[in-house]
Amino acid sequence: MTALDAQFLNIETETNLAHMAVLAVLDPITTPSGTLTRTDLITLLRGRLHLAPPLRHRLVQVPFDLDYPYWIEDPDFDLENHVREIALPAYGGDRLLADQVAWLHGLPLDRSRPLWEMYLIHGLSAGRVALYCKMHHAVVDGVTGANILAAIVDLAPGSPPPPDPDPWQPEPVPSPVDTLVEGLTRSLKQPIRTLKTLGALLPDLDAIPLAGRIPGMRELADLSRTVRQIAVGTDRSVPELPPMPVPETPFNRPISAHRRFAFGTLPLDEVKKVKNAFGITVNDVVMALCASALRQWLGDQDAVPGEPLIAAVPVSTRQTAGDATPGNRLSAMLTPLPTHLADPVARLESVRDTMHLVKRRFATAPANWLADLAQLLPAAVTGVAMRTALRLAAAAVPPVNLIVSNVAGPQVPLYIGGARVLAHYPVSVISDVTGGLNITVFSGEDRVDVGVVACRESTPELWSLVRYLGDALEELKRIGGLTGERPSAL
Repeated sequence: MTALDAQFLNIETETNLAHMAVLAVLDPITTPSGTLTRTDLITLLRGRLHLAPPLRHRLVQVPFDLDYPYWIEDPDFDLENHVREIALPAYGGDRLLADQVAWLHGLPLDRSRPLWEMYLIHGLSAGRVALYCKMHHAVVDGVTGANILAAIVDLAPGSPPPPDPDPWQPEPVPSPVDTLVEGLTRSLKQPIRTLKTLGALLPDLDAIPLAGRIPGMRELADLSRTVRQIAVGTDRSVPELPPMPVPETPFNRPISAHRRFAFGTLPLDEVKKVKNAFGITVNDVVMALCASALRQWLGDQDAVPGEPLIAAVPVSTRQTAGDATPGNRLSAMLTPLPTHLADPVARLESVRDTMHLVKRRFATAPANWLADLAQLLPAAVTGVAMRTALRLAAAAVPPVNLIVSNVAGPQVPLYIGGARVLAHYPVSVISDVTGGLNITVFSGEDRVDVGVVACRESTPELWSLVRYLGDALEELKRIGGLTGERPSAL
């Protein structure tokens, strides 16, 4: 396991959980029987496990935590332990489904088994079913999670899986002595890794959350960039980031173990029309919609800060689109969300300009700064350090207000076990450090599916926030002249 993967285990407490999930809504009318059962899912997974090896992997801890845990193929792996089936009261509706998912999302995964679960949920209207799939962030990031999901997804109903060329044989479980020796060997190399990492990070300390707010860090980063420029002999100047003080909000407080979840869908073609009308990107549109919806939602609570919210935007650091290396290859950009601006055109201009600046600054920083930070300390103390950092963040204002993530999916119809995928709602992570609110969108086929997760104790409700995203899209359509009205120029 890499240092970054291990941090997603280290940050977990009774309230901070580090698993990601997806809620897929399915129409089983396209299956041969017109239904989808737990037995169907187990049969499907059994034929596809060779396409998704991490589904069989479980943790092996190193004695005294001298090294990061290891992954092994679980010799006791049993699909029956991971696939479950439940039912809502008949035609309970979206809100009851969301409440059920929120409860499931607040439960930790069993670390003695491979870190994933799947729930088939019956009782939706019109004969639909839902599939809630949860996997630990130590196993996957957005890209590898999509790759694993792709192993059970088909482009047409009834597609046979590729044959498994080699029957599965679990590897032997390493002995504690073996892992202890390996851990000691790696520990001896830690000082060298720390020095190399610090040297790489110094020029970009001002772009790293929290570090940039420590007195003297900006000046130290400037000096390090100057030294690097003299040593390399080329101009490596970087764009200056705006100050990013994190305002207080109702959802930036220590989170509880209880979650809220709400979901909705926006038409992808309308999002693209807005993108084209204003000459911006789809991601700019998403960020602008989030800023507008958050302003309205916080306004309902009389809690709109007088300065921008600060959002963390996850970014994949994989070098190629086909990179399927297991684990996490990701970083994050910080960007202001102009919820303090009342004028929608000013909000859109601000999003466009700040996202352009932040992307330019991110392009000059080490792509793997998040992974580099994760390996600064020896494995034996990093777990304690991470949990201490969480407690400190919980006692003060966190480094960001929330996470906003935009994941691009395939633009074609998809099927699971022969059932047509009608929607694909992300269910992501909240924590004391990243804030008690997460907005993640997934674009696929003709839809932009939105999943919003929050701490139940700090948010009154989430459905109006989802509704305000739709209102914000209609507002931008009017401004862009997409509803027959005269456009407003940016």
